[in-house]
Amino acid sequence: MSSTIEPTFIHMQVLELVEVLNNGSHVVVDIRDANSFANGRIKNAIHLTNENISDFLREADPDFPVVVCCYHGHSSQQAAQFLISQDFTQVYSLDGGYAQWQLQHSDKISR
Repeated sequence: MSSTIEPTFIHMQVLELVEVLNNGSHVVVDIRDANSFANGRIKNAIHLTNENISDFLREADPDFPVVVCCYHGHSSQQAAQFLISQDFTQVYSLDGGYAQWQLQHSDKISR
């Protein structure tokens, strides 16, 4: 009897995100609502919504690392697992979400 390990996302800490953003090796997708996104977001984050998810899935490179960001790091886990189920190979969920990012890196916010 063989056991198959299902692929899953990886948890990422805010400090790790700073490092990967500095070298441009990951893309951030923000799944918060439009008003929250407009009021502040991680620099260069892509706003991912129900309306544009199909475009993202079609156009994004599934082998390029993706970090999913939400408010506090809970909803991003479900969204990250969804991306894994859509054959994305390197998906991360930002622990603490945008709230933690804002606390630690208010200088790295776009409005």
